[in-house]
Amino acid sequence: MSISETTKLASAKPVAERSMIWLGAITAGVVVTNLFAPQILVGLIGRSLALTAGQAGMVSTLTLLGYALGLLLLVPLVDLVENKRLILRTLGCAILAALGTALAPSPYLLLLATFILGASCAAIQMMVPLVASQVAPERRGQAIGEVMGGLMIGILLSRPAASLIADLWSWRVYYVVSAGLMTLLAVGLSRYLPTLRPAAKSGYGGLLRSFPKLLQEEPVLRVRAWTAALVMASFTAFWSAVALRLPDTPFLLDTKGIAAFALIGVVGAAATPLDGRWGDRGWARPMLLAAHLLIVASLALCAWAAALESGTASLLLLSLGTILLDVGITTDQTLGRRAINLLRPEARGRLNGLFVALFFIGGGVGAAAASLAWTYGGWTMVCIVAASFGALGLITDIVTKTGTS
Repeated sequence: MSISETTKLASAKPVAERSMIWLGAITAGVVVTNLFAPQILVGLIGRSLALTAGQAGMVSTLTLLGYALGLLLLVPLVDLVENKRLILRTLGCAILAALGTALAPSPYLLLLATFILGASCAAIQMMVPLVASQVAPERRGQAIGEVMGGLMIGILLSRPAASLIADLWSWRVYYVVSAGLMTLLAVGLSRYLPTLRPAAKSGYGGLLRSFPKLLQEEPVLRVRAWTAALVMASFTAFWSAVALRLPDTPFLLDTKGIAAFALIGVVGAAATPLDGRWGDRGWARPMLLAAHLLIVASLALCAWAAALESGTASLLLLSLGTILLDVGITTDQTLGRRAINLLRPEARGRLNGLFVALFFIGGGVGAAAASLAWTYGGWTMVCIVAASFGALGLITDIVTKTGTS
């Protein structure tokens, strides 16, 4: 089924393919920072509003929970509602929620605003199927890879950027800056985003009820969401614990050093356009095998780095392991997205929403596993647990070829 059979595309000002990809990448990178910045700002927010320990923990949790619900309840609207209007309205809610977070006078209003902000960040996943719909199938992997590059850069920059802004001014200023950037983004999208009208015949309730059927009928979705969840577990397990390890010997990094170390992961995001391009050439299967092997090997390097006596050598080895880990993770994510966006054009919103929601569960599992591993076995156990997720992905690739074409 071609795109023209399922959607109607119109734009007063046609957008070139490259420009559309850039719009998607910038949108993903700017909006996603709101999901991960609370993890670094929660201490400042807690002290500012005199939050209890439970309330402070809910700041990041509600942001991510809101995002998860947005994936399941808002992103499917891509298959029902005109896409440009939907994206702009969702982004408008994100802007208001960011301002509401910045101005929140009480803990309960803050938690409500962060929840709405998280849900509105679903605009990211609305852009992915729109970009995919405007690129020929033989170039779709490259396009999705470049959009995911923007997403990964946003994720990795969110914590150091939030830390820097909060250090210079306050945590409230971070959310004001975020709202300002999203406003500029909305202006650009309103001018250049094409109109995409889905030809869906069912209502909203029918779209939601189709989730189990999609999972049942699409083995590519099941397998690629499974491995994406596994590598996301590796990612969150590593990044949840590395900040606890870096202040100790042999690394001895202070807060600014840890923030600078987080920038290293941006190098791994540079691999995403290549991943998509090579996937388009039919190399998806060997690349997935290599990606999961790389995750296991990189975590072995990270465990070894902590055992060295030289601070410089250990930091260099840990940096190399971190870069390779992010390359492996982004390769799986990019090729997984490419695979599901080659499935049903009429269900692209639901497929993307399901895919991200399922691998988001993997991220939660990874964070919980890292906490237990750190408590009972320290850094080495964290690396072992994170590597085990990559090993499960490798086993999956060996026993199935689903979604590797």
